[in-house]
Amino acid sequence: MTLEIVSPEATLFTGTVTSVTLPGVDGSFQILNNHAPIVSILQEGDIKIVAPAFEFSKLSAAKFTKVDEQTYTLHITSGTIEMNHNKVIVLVD
Repeated sequence: MTLEIVSPEATLFTGTVTSVTLPGVDGSFQILNNHAPIVSILQEGDIKIVAPAFEFSKLSAAKFTKVDEQTYTLHITSGTIEMNHNKVIVLVD
């Protein structure tokens, strides 16, 4: 599935991912390939991204924390997420 993370300043990440775990207002939840359509509000916490490979711009690379070769996290204060047709769009603050 495709993941796009957008902040007010720039697009932080765009790429193909295996899974993404998000800090929802009612608790963390994970989205996998072919997940049902969903729209949700996010609270402060970490977005965990699992992917076979990562490419970051120089501006956005400093915002991500490497967990291992296939996992990175991004700390957010709030946001929203939409998943539809195997594309996840996350708007973050």
